[in-house]
Amino acid sequence: MQQRKLHVRLNENCSEQVPYRSPDYPIYINRALLSQYPNYAAPDHWHEDIEFLYIVSGQMEYSVNGEVLRLSAGEGLIVTSGQMHYGFSHSKTECDFLCMLLHPMLLCPVHAFERDYVTPVFYGGGTPYLRLCPGTDWHEQILSILYAFYENQNAPAAPLRLLSGFASICALLYENLPRDAARTPDANPNLAVMKDMISFIQQSYTQKITLSDIARAGAVGQSKCCKLFQQFFSQSPIAYLNRYRLTKSADLLRGTQLPVTEIALAVGFNNASYFAESFRKWTGKSPREFRQG
Repeated sequence: MQQRKLHVRLNENCSEQVPYRSPDYPIYINRALLSQYPNYAAPDHWHEDIEFLYIVSGQMEYSVNGEVLRLSAGEGLIVTSGQMHYGFSHSKTECDFLCMLLHPMLLCPVHAFERDYVTPVFYGGGTPYLRLCPGTDWHEQILSILYAFYENQNAPAAPLRLLSGFASICALLYENLPRDAARTPDANPNLAVMKDMISFIQQSYTQKITLSDIARAGAVGQSKCCKLFQQFFSQSPIAYLNRYRLTKSADLLRGTQLPVTEIALAVGFNNASYFAESFRKWTGKSPREFRQG
């Protein structure tokens, strides 16, 4: 597999800009290595699309709304619409995986389909994710469909084959998920607060930001702000802010010829030495070493 660095591009509200192959079909399919992401971690994000993950080899950790799962080869994951999620490896171990995003609108030719099947399965507040494990028959059926997505993506009638598989997955989920879990539409208020605070950080990271500023963006007190960041990301709001700044600096190091000192200032670090020290702790390399590959 050709090695290339991957970056998740985000909208102002922290939702992912999904790079669909064709704007006519809201479908995204990609095979990647975790090492292609800076520091073996994708930025946390969310989107309206349903995310499907299939682990080809290796393993990764995957966070959904702060709950961390450890996924191994042969396993899969379904993340429903609007959930905050990202994959990573603290130990920087390799993982070969398939990532597929399909928008629920594909399954909504008429309102009744959306009301009776799509909304209960993919927007239900009781099912933010489903881990797919070999050994469970209907899980294996979904895993097989997911791998077929990847194999058939270039077929002459690929959109139709993908749509058929997506509908089959929705039917399997509807038939096998507990009825009470699938029909709980209440939104997670803490998730909404986190999206507001993350959106503020990602729009304002180049400026001076305090804990008070972040808490105010979510309309919560500083104590609750810290508690939510610990719950969702296992780190403080300021640690999250610094990590995001480092992620943006990695983009600039690889994508521009700007001097390191200028990059440090551009992403919100007032001290170039502190930036270099933080970057080395984050990646194991100095900014210049990282730029050279």
